[in-house]
Amino acid sequence: MSPSSWLHHLILVPVLLPLLCGALLIPVNETRHRFKYAVNLFSVLGLLATAVALIWLADNGAWDAGIGVYLAANWAAPFGIALMVDRLAALMLLLTAVLAFAALLYSTQRWSRIGVHFHSLFQFLLMGINGAFLTHDLFNLFVFFEVMLAASYGLLLHGYNATRIRAGLQYITINLAASLFFLIGVALIYASAGTLNMADLAARMPAIAGTDLVLLKAGVAILALAFLVKSAMWPLGFWLPTTYSAASPPVAAMLVLMTKVGAYAILRLWLLVFSDGAGEAAGFGYQALLWAGMVTIVFGAAGMMASEELGRLAGYGAIVSSGTLLAVVGYGQPSLVTAGLYYLLGSTMAMAAFMLLIELIERIRSPGAALLALTMEAFAIEETPDEPVGVGIPGALAFLGLAFAGCALIIAGLPPLSGFVAKFGLFHALLNPLGGDAAVHSSAWFMMGVILFAGFAAVLAMMRFGVRTFWASGAVMPPRLQATEVLPVALLLVLCVSLTVGAGPMFGYLERASTDLHSTPRYVDGVLSAPVVPGVVGTEDAR
Repeated sequence: MSPSSWLHHLILVPVLLPLLCGALLIPVNETRHRFKYAVNLFSVLGLLATAVALIWLADNGAWDAGIGVYLAANWAAPFGIALMVDRLAALMLLLTAVLAFAALLYSTQRWSRIGVHFHSLFQFLLMGINGAFLTHDLFNLFVFFEVMLAASYGLLLHGYNATRIRAGLQYITINLAASLFFLIGVALIYASAGTLNMADLAARMPAIAGTDLVLLKAGVAILALAFLVKSAMWPLGFWLPTTYSAASPPVAAMLVLMTKVGAYAILRLWLLVFSDGAGEAAGFGYQALLWAGMVTIVFGAAGMMASEELGRLAGYGAIVSSGTLLAVVGYGQPSLVTAGLYYLLGSTMAMAAFMLLIELIERIRSPGAALLALTMEAFAIEETPDEPVGVGIPGALAFLGLAFAGCALIIAGLPPLSGFVAKFGLFHALLNPLGGDAAVHSSAWFMMGVILFAGFAAVLAMMRFGVRTFWASGAVMPPRLQATEVLPVALLLVLCVSLTVGAGPMFGYLERASTDLHSTPRYVDGVLSAPVVPGVVGTEDAR
């Protein structure tokens, strides 16, 4: 596709549209809630349509090698800012738009009306997340990370209370420290390699040696600390359960996605820069990611079993998800990355649905009922119902019970939903390395054991909470649920079911995305050889 084609400018829309809409909403008075909501919704739906279009363009040969490059200001890479979209980036944009639509719909009746500038902050958050998925330059990745984090600070404190303020201050402090590590790492990488463009860095890797290589590895290790803090790797993820439990439901749903942005950056950078053709640096850090990921899984699983609050339980579940993705990257096998990406999609949507569901479930719980359930557990009290004949279940309670069961099945990885398909895919890849021609490594058995342990822990934790809430708490009054609260949860769970039904085509798409990620020369050539628009002022200088 020619860079002058109007379709090529779709690459810029996921960043430009939320920026403009967010800026437009800042001066609008908070009393004009319907207008602000309409603009926000228009932007989210526009992002959804754009993501679908980019997926089609990336997967149907519209761009050479399935890579679309947008050169900002018409400066050729690596001198200018390059935005890059491929199959994976387009899919992450779609996931972002879906979660944003669900969170925004949920916030309609209550959360978007509390406090000020919710809609502007929401748009700036989307701008930062989308930019992080699209940028192919480490410094601009830092810029988009900071935009994303700055917006999340405001959203986390939105509708503030004492608990939210304490969690917010901890979250801000941790991320400011991570941002400092980010800048130091970027500076060291530039000092040793002379570039921050990821494709150009990958092209220069074979020639970097000696002191420069040592400096580069130190910079990448420091940079990785920033990514791993955001990915909640143990022991850097201690902040996450408190933050998740304190955030409002729509913000918590978006925080689930933000945790995956760090894992995405690790995946993109490591597979591109430290590939087999990277010379002396080939394979750097893979073992550390593998074992750190598995330790993170164990930590998250233990936290789930120890949690008595749904918010903290969900937070530890997100840590398990992040640990799994880090271990997948560290294992360094293309087929495992395919299954890991499928796991990312299902677990992110299920965890986001669970975050929205928590507030609805809390409406039927009371401290007295929770205390009664704990007492009955402790003293093994059996309760025999007076009437053996069942009674009709009100619709609201039925929805909450079914939605909770669906989230539990996906998070724990039980059949028949997408969580089970994802874990089956992971195990199949681990037991069939390199097409089945090589022996299964001992780390594969250990990784499977850790994943099974995490699933078992999730089953126990979710079952314990489900029994206490829907069974041992006795008679409960059906809660009042708004359609805008039910629909987002139902939408995300239906998408998880669709992911299960369409597992074959989805695995095919993700396999192509994984193949792209492991084709470093294709990325390097696709980005560095992207043509500028001819006849535009500055073109000659860009060349």
